[in-house]
Amino acid sequence: MKKRYIFPTLIFIAVVFDLWLYLPNEQQYSSVVADSFLNTVNSASRFFSADIVAKRIINGDPVIFLVDVRTQEEFDKYKLPGAIKIPLKDVLLDDWKISLNQDVRDIVFYSDDNVLSEKAWISCMQQGYENIYVLDGGLNKWFETIIEPEIPDETASTAEFNLFSFRTGASIHFGGGVTATACTKSDPSKKNHLRL
Repeated sequence: MKKRYIFPTLIFIAVVFDLWLYLPNEQQYSSVVADSFLNTVNSASRFFSADIVAKRIINGDPVIFLVDVRTQEEFDKYKLPGAIKIPLKDVLLDDWKISLNQDVRDIVFYSDDNVLSEKAWISCMQQGYENIYVLDGGLNKWFETIIEPEIPDETASTAEFNLFSFRTGASIHFGGGVTATACTKSDPSKKNHLRL
């Protein structure tokens, strides 16, 4: 071996040895963190339903903090009452850290579906933020359940009719025009429209 390679080789061996000493502890810690994160990802506890969000908005709940991660153009067309606009790329900026990294309010990210809001949720969770949630189904589900609720089948339970009653009121509250649709039991292709 040439003399000029001896010193870099010794440094390389020392670095590898140093990493070898500390790597097992780091791997163990990483696997625990990764397992915990995967359990959280696989849990439905990260979601707030459209019904829960609607109830909290209607009740004027000061703890809920709605964050729209869609484009400005989409935000300008339609937004949930009280929501603020934080572009997905800006969620982890220092400008928003005080608002998003706290343990008092429930931060609920939303977009048209779950894709962008889940990216925001994952980014914040990886930073150790608490009380971070996703509006389940996004605005697509919001419109389907709150703005244009579907009338339950005539054989539905009292609970389903009570939920429909809440959704009808919520639709009126949020300015949804409320056209409810019900399929007849004998022929689901025939829909009865009811203007409320």
